[in-house]
Amino acid sequence: MTISDQQLQRYARNIILEEVGEEGQEKLLGARVLVVGAGGLGAPVLLYLAAAGVGNLVVVDDDEVDITNLQRQIVHATDRLGMAKTESAARTLRALNPEVCVEARRLRLGAENVTALLEGCDLVVDGSDNFRTRYLLNDACYFARIPLVSAALLRFDGQIATFKAYQDGDHPCYRCLFPAPPPADFIPRCEEAGILGAVAGAVGSLQAVEALKELLGLGESLSGSLLLYDGLSATFRKLRVHRAADCALCGAAPSLTTLAHHHAAA
Repeated sequence: MTISDQQLQRYARNIILEEVGEEGQEKLLGARVLVVGAGGLGAPVLLYLAAAGVGNLVVVDDDEVDITNLQRQIVHATDRLGMAKTESAARTLRALNPEVCVEARRLRLGAENVTALLEGCDLVVDGSDNFRTRYLLNDACYFARIPLVSAALLRFDGQIATFKAYQDGDHPCYRCLFPAPPPADFIPRCEEAGILGAVAGAVGSLQAVEALKELLGLGESLSGSLLLYDGLSATFRKLRVHRAADCALCGAAPSLTTLAHHHAAA
């Protein structure tokens, strides 16, 4: 792929970075990333990946734009209330960077479609808001050997991690950290507990940084770490996490060897 003069201008601040250069920008232009969720996390992720020149973005969400979303989901606008979030996001991204190919997939991610959606992807960003999707993406990305950048939010706090448990060494998966989901009523949803909108922007932006690092092969991966952000105290904590020998997915004697358990639970 040869970068055009216009692209040299558009991505000049990327290309001037010694760690990126034209070769790195070419990687981004040829990359394909699946972003699950066009909400609080997905909005900043999508905007920054499109702005950076990630050439192919697949956006998956089954929801419509609601007025309560606009406090944090900055990829949408007031005149799009009732529009599918995927289409609203695609409209914003195409206006921001017409060079990016945006595939808007209005659907609910499930065991029956996740494998096809992952096909050809270089990386997956999980911006979902439920444990069912988080475990499904963790398992599917493990089997497909695709890096997964995952995050979660609540009130003033956020967490982010990258999962590459298919690699040799001490690379845990999501199940190593959280072997089973909590009880249904243990963690309140955003509409019950609230979320400061800018916290979604901060954590989603960090997801975008980690996604770009993985695509470019730069810096220190968050694989093997859990980054915690406390917005009220303006502090970060980076915890070392390890592969669990007894993990049902990536442990020494895994009991989960296909996505069949997700089909059964559907």
